[in-house]
Amino acid sequence: MSANDRPLVTRQGLEDGNTAQSGGLKLITGVGPQHTPATKLWFGKASNPPGFRSLPHHHGEAETGAYLLSGRARIYFGKNYSEYVELAEGDFMFVPPFLPHLEANMSITEELWWLACRTPENIVVNLPDVEDSSLPGYRRA
Repeated sequence: MSANDRPLVTRQGLEDGNTAQSGGLKLITGVGPQHTPATKLWFGKASNPPGFRSLPHHHGEAETGAYLLSGRARIYFGKNYSEYVELAEGDFMFVPPFLPHLEANMSITEELWWLACRTPENIVVNLPDVEDSSLPGYRRA
């Protein structure tokens, strides 16, 4: 029996951390080419510590779907990252391919947890960083 003849389970704690990252944002692969036969899908989770934000980045050709498990997030995008959308626990989000953006945990006391899905893979292209003060309403502490 081959790996393509049955479902494959990635047990909690055995996820793969050897995937693209963005400035300290910790992405963990549950399903992806890092440790499964998947060739057109990446599905994983990410956590943002209190007050943390990612580097500006985009996901190349990948389409991204995300679900906010817990916390309060802000996604900055647009010219000089001056525009944003906010997400609360239970919200879904779609990020189009090649859209420069960054994710911020808007709480300075609570951790933020995401589920994310990308196709064809977890592509992360980091871009030059920006000053925290240029992001409307953001603060680290």
